[in-house]
Amino acid sequence: MEEQLYDQIGGRDAVEAVVSDFYDAVLSDERINHYFADQDMTELRAHQIQFISSVTGGPVDYSGADMREAHSHLDLGEADFRAVAEHLETALRENGVSEANVERILGRVAELKAPVLGQ
Repeated sequence: MEEQLYDQIGGRDAVEAVVSDFYDAVLSDERINHYFADQDMTELRAHQIQFISSVTGGPVDYSGADMREAHSHLDLGEADFRAVAEHLETALRENGVSEANVERILGRVAELKAPVLGQ
């Protein structure tokens, strides 16, 4: 069942910890932190918690903007997407998410690459 993934990774507490570590890393990364300079980070963190909860089958419906719409003004490239994905992968692993579940989550995120990059 889909909710198992959300529960397996530790539910909301784990998702919040992953998102916190993820944004700490992203905001420290000079390759990509400029994309977040004028953003409301409280709002972004809340959307990211919803998003990760949603892709892991948690009891949350993602209410953020469509991926293409949300990122269209940023002119993101492959390297930007890869950098963000690497930080998510690290945050998941550092918060005790199993290898199999890291791969499942990253697979679901990878499905969004084309809309995020506006392809």
